[in-house]
Amino acid sequence: MAATQTLQLSSLDNVVIDTEENQIHEPAADEFDYSQRGQWLRAAVLGANDGLVSVASLMMGVGSVKEDIKAMVIAGFAGLVAGACSMAIGEFVSVCTQRDVEIAQMKREKRGGSSGSGNDDKLPNPVQAALASALAFAVGAVLPLLAAAFIRQHKVRIAVVVAVASVALVVFGVVGALLGGTPVAKSSARVLVGGWMAMGATFGLTKLIGSGHEMQI
Repeated sequence: MAATQTLQLSSLDNVVIDTEENQIHEPAADEFDYSQRGQWLRAAVLGANDGLVSVASLMMGVGSVKEDIKAMVIAGFAGLVAGACSMAIGEFVSVCTQRDVEIAQMKREKRGGSSGSGNDDKLPNPVQAALASALAFAVGAVLPLLAAAFIRQHKVRIAVVVAVASVALVVFGVVGALLGGTPVAKSSARVLVGGWMAMGATFGLTKLIGSGHEMQI
């Protein structure tokens, strides 16, 4: 009998413990849902990274075959404008498609008599997404331009562009990780190594092709 009562008490204890554990694992009411930042975080981080890496790589490629500072800066500026426009158009089309899909789903739910949880206020805004993406690209792209604009010595200019781009990539990685609630070291390393690979490949391949064919730019 005593053993049975002990068993019952143990079972009750387990129920209490399990209940407490479940309560502990439940998210608090005021806990922030990082997934809500997904769309804007993606547009901002990808835009800034793309702007930085694209323009820095473009300038590195031109600098590998041309020592003139004007050529590097013009190439970088052209890359900034073209990239910002491309990012804006691409983001606009993508978000418009997403919006159309969500609206169509809401209409299907209404025709089926489902109450649904659709809300027009929560639909993505294509114009805002396009502007944010273009602005983020321009912010990232302007950094290597400013780094190279006032340095006359060719080798020093190349080194400064790489250094500034590396620092900025680490910063973007840290900011993105903090905003998204992901590991900082892993995010920063991934962004930095990817940027190095892009700049190195552009510099090496452009120098190889330019030197092999004795191109005059």
